Amino acid sequence: MTKLSVNINKIATIRNARGGSIPNVVQAAIDCQRYGAQGITVHPRPDERHITRQDVFDLKPVVSTEFNIEGYPSKEFLEMIFAVKPEQATLVPDGKDVLTSNAGWDTIKNFDILKGIISEIKSHGIRTSIFIDPDEKMIEHAAKLGSDRIELYTESYASNYLQDRENAIANYIIAAKCAIANGLGINAGHDLNLENLAYFAKNIPGLLEVSIGHALISDALYYGLENTIAMYLRQLK
Repeated sequence: MTKLSVNINKIATIRNARGGSIPNVVQAAIDCQRYGAQGITVHPRPDERHITRQDVFDLKPVVSTEFNIEGYPSKEFLEMIFAVKPEQATLVPDGKDVLTSNAGWDTIKNFDILKGIISEIKSHGIRTSIFIDPDEKMIEHAAKLGSDRIELYTESYASNYLQDRENAIANYIIAAKCAIANGLGINAGHDLNLENLAYFAKNIPGLLEVSIGHALISDALYYGLENTIAMYLRQLK
């Protein structure tokens, strides 16, 4: 079964809108795991507009499943993950002012930079994953970089799912087969939701993990967090 990692950035967004500690990010992580989530994902950004650096350190002791920290591999980001030592570091090519991740890495153009970074991360015993578009050449170079996994950027799939789901997923199936052929594990994330998740999980070979935040937390406003996590887990069975 594909694992569900809950991205709790939006919990922090709500907290930061008012200040204080409500809702409590640490308690949310504890509860997500108690309700069945198999991982917790955070994406701390330089401006700390949702997850803060302190949140990352506060979360480490309570994440008993898998801690996945996403981010651009700046000096500050790398220093943080080396101190925290999450189970997985997912590298994204976001600039400082990007609202949300909107593209995968160009692993050819950034090959020399990423190779050294990935090697250093792995030397700390942290699994690496690269946020990437469903492009065979980019995936092949991700393998050459020494990454353990890729995270398929699924915005295109989600945007086109209602119009033609078979066409929307076609490139992702090819990409997944390419990843498997090159020895890479497969994660996925971005705009996956209760409507499109089951079809994606059913058709992508070797899908190990999905990271879902915005849609899941939004659904929890209506269904409650415990029930929502159960609903997402059912889509992955």
